[in-house]
Amino acid sequence: MQNNRRGPQKRQPGHNLALQLRDCRESVLRFLHEPAVPFTHNRAEQDVRMMKVRQKISDGFRSEQGAPDLVMLRSVLSSARKQGRNRLEALRQGPEILFVALPP
Repeated sequence: MQNNRRGPQKRQPGHNLALQLRDCRESVLRFLHEPAVPFTHNRAEQDVRMMKVRQKISDGFRSEQGAPDLVMLRSVLSSARKQGRNRLEALRQGPEILFVALPP
């Protein structure tokens, strides 16, 4: 029986993972050598999750401005938490306090 599928041959998930780890070893293990690199990307996924849950539950937002407002609020709170700042103080002072000036 001839396989008429295009593209690479289908492999087992474990085999695909082994190939990916072999090919991207330096990137996968970067967190071992650079403390600033997190072990997982869970933080980013958790930040996005609340927006998706809100969208599913309420089937959207009541106004055009509702989504951008919620995104800004969640972003400020998340950034303040990650930087170890007081979240209420960050809300009072605005998002500008959370931006770190980069050297020229």
